[in-house]
Amino acid sequence: MTNAIFIYVACGDIREARKIAAHCVSKRLAACGNIFPNMESVFWWNDDIQSEQEVVLILKTKKDNFDSVEKAVKSLHSYECPCVCALPVEAGFQAYLDWIDHESSQ
Repeated sequence: MTNAIFIYVACGDIREARKIAAHCVSKRLAACGNIFPNMESVFWWNDDIQSEQEVVLILKTKKDNFDSVEKAVKSLHSYECPCVCALPVEAGFQAYLDWIDHESSQ
């Protein structure tokens, strides 16, 4: 197990994903943000099944930054209840993991 985490965020559009990624990287809350456009989500909301086009943002950071990233995402996100979930990185190329740790130090 490492100290690195990937934070999965579903965004309403590419502009929102870019805004959140730029903020988190510029504030050193994350070392990197990967943006994947054109995802379709099917989900329950307001007692009905919804289907929406979304954009996936994956922020690469360390565990200690999760609360700060979550707060930033919630303040910049358009959704009432945004998906902000940390995924552990169990192993990886050590030099890359060290880079994430170094670049996401506030």
